[in-house]
Amino acid sequence: MTSQFTDWCRTNNLSLNVDKTKEIVVDFRRTRRDHSLLHIDGSTVEIVKSSKFLGVYLAEDLTWSLNTSTITKKAQQCLYFLRRLRKAHLPPPILTIFYRGTIESILSSCITAWFGNCTASDRKSLQRVMRTAEIIGVSLPTHSHSHHRHLHHTLHPRSNQHCG
Repeated sequence: MTSQFTDWCRTNNLSLNVDKTKEIVVDFRRTRRDHSLLHIDGSTVEIVKSSKFLGVYLAEDLTWSLNTSTITKKAQQCLYFLRRLRKAHLPPPILTIFYRGTIESILSSCITAWFGNCTASDRKSLQRVMRTAEIIGVSLPTHSHSHHRHLHHTLHPRSNQHCG
């Protein structure tokens, strides 16, 4: 199968960069068998446990914990700057603009792809970031903002009855 793919690439004037090519083995069998190495043009493709693809971490166990912990950590780092802005006595609308442009955009990046299969623990860590921003002084946008509404309803499913 690999040779067919590399032949197709050559026929269509495409080249594969084997150094950037990674393989994730997804195997849920009880007894794992050794997986034969994948070779492309004589080079061995590296087997990895996770990989970042289009900004989203994919893991061999098909969970989203690595992705969630990565974006939560990134968002928490931005909370530091939000606190600094509050200490500089910036008005709440400016804090909200900063939150929406940095923290909310991090939390909602590709959310439709990964959030549906997050664990309860992952969801709580995401909610914690949003709550911390509210405590700092961000007035989160009203439900009329569709992007925020999507994020809010995704992270707070019990409040879905408020929107039509």
